Amino acid sequence: MPGLRLGWTTSEAGQRTLLVNRDAWLVEQGAVKEFPLLHNGSESDYVSVSGWEVSANSSPGGQAQLEVHARLPLSAAGIAAVVEVLEAVAEGACAFWGHATPFNATVEISRQTVDPVRKPGVPPRGLPALKFPDSIRAPEIARRLGWANYWSAAAARVLGFPDPARDAELLTRARRTASGGWVVRLTEAPLDLDNPAHLEALLRAYERFPEIGGRSTPP
Repeated sequence: MPGLRLGWTTSEAGQRTLLVNRDAWLVEQGAVKEFPLLHNGSESDYVSVSGWEVSANSSPGGQAQLEVHARLPLSAAGIAAVVEVLEAVAEGACAFWGHATPFNATVEISRQTVDPVRKPGVPPRGLPALKFPDSIRAPEIARRLGWANYWSAAAARVLGFPDPARDAELLTRARRTASGGWVVRLTEAPLDLDNPAHLEALLRAYERFPEIGGRSTPP
């Protein structure tokens, strides 16, 4: 995002601090398995990034992972930058997959992950049930869909994307990344599940990619 600088942090106690020398401060943290919250210090156009390790026992394929979480404002500037930001964060982190999704839709999509013992329930809006991460066979398999989706080259191979015959519409909203991955938006505007056309687009994408969420088993 042009002009953006993530030069602030906030402690667990809520204390905001301007980092005069951010990079030196990060080195001083000595973080190996995570990195602390960084943000731009703005109340109205808040942007942040942070990351932490998820243990092998809780991760797909029994492989420990670093989860990177970024937040953008749902403003005209944020929406315009979302594909670039998603690609930059994902490629910089050597991610298997990722997504950028408005908060309200993210909450509903998170309710798709269910389990008879750990989290009983029925996913909302007729969306398919997704497995917990530790029940997914490989880290390349995306846990869920979102509005703008990043799939690494390995993840795209698992999904069989792109298939020119089946993915013609999605390819109109897709771009290839430098590493051979893809960023694919399901809809032009940010995903709004109160919009029937957006909900239908999400349902179609889940039908097209049954591997997502660990729903299919390889032969």
